[in-house]
Amino acid sequence: MKDYLDKMTPEQARAFRDDVLNIVSQIPRGSVTTYGIIAALAGWPSHARMVGRTLHYTPGAEKVPCHRVVNKEGRTAPGWSQHRALLEAEGVSFRSNGYVDMAKHLWVPPV
Repeated sequence: MKDYLDKMTPEQARAFRDDVLNIVSQIPRGSVTTYGIIAALAGWPSHARMVGRTLHYTPGAEKVPCHRVVNKEGRTAPGWSQHRALLEAEGVSFRSNGYVDMAKHLWVPPV
């Protein structure tokens, strides 16, 4: 695991958590975005893995559409068997390799 040179203070970690949940709550139905895009939008571009941890460990995170977050190739979360089904139920299509068709479904919010 990467040893972050730019470690967060507790206040920064709380702000990061709030930013991540806010960004994820804005992802439109039928679209996906990536951990890296969310980290960059939250002001911590090297912290994509921390986005995943935030979504996994924050109580109440299940109230935001965290199933709309995938890795940069469009791969769903390993060990989460419902991930693909939730996306397909929203009309997200997958390529033959099992990854989300990012050309069709990637959401990057206007800056």
